[in-house]
Amino acid sequence: MIDTVGAIEFAEPRLIIEQGTAARVAAIAAPVLAGLGYRLVRVRVSASANCTVQIMAERPDGSMTVEDCESASRALSPILDVEDPIDREYRLEISSPGIDRPLVRRSDFQRYAGHEVKVEMAVGLQGRRRFRGVLLGVDGEAARVRRADAPEGETNEALLPIADMAEARLVLSEALITESLRRGKARAAKNEIEPRTTRAADNDNRMPGDRLHASKSEGE
Repeated sequence: MIDTVGAIEFAEPRLIIEQGTAARVAAIAAPVLAGLGYRLVRVRVSASANCTVQIMAERPDGSMTVEDCESASRALSPILDVEDPIDREYRLEISSPGIDRPLVRRSDFQRYAGHEVKVEMAVGLQGRRRFRGVLLGVDGEAARVRRADAPEGETNEALLPIADMAEARLVLSEALITESLRRGKARAAKNEIEPRTTRAADNDNRMPGDRLHASKSEGE
């Protein structure tokens, strides 16, 4: 059951969204995932000959187990087959966001304040599109980032409109790993599940760079 705060977070729209084919897949996937209790994070469609459709999803608390990925894959596969948004054979991959996750909702930028981020703007700001620095939080509908590369005499803080971003993601660091482990243990304690047996914390407790995922090729 999702409480009132959780329900608000669950319904919160993504401000950083896909274009083209990925956007068509996202439009199909989002309501299916919502019906299962998950939120869509991001869709990526590879342009290579061996096409992969990667769908990142999570529960409102940020967790996503292997079983969750498999459940989402089973629900999405037949619907994507019917809707047919991809014009060639592809491999469907459902995954968790990972520790160095994309940030797509306003609450993501609030939750991970204090950690380093990399941002690529779809709309240039102050003559530049790429920013890297410590996320300071949210100001209205913009993220405040303290830049490490600001020239002398120039303010080291940038206010970046979230809706104008092409991509934003966390930078892997020891502090981020420590925070992710803490969140995973807190979720396990809240659910009264022993940390050594729980899968709910797996999203945060795996090795850096790994992601939980379930894959399925079209036609299987």
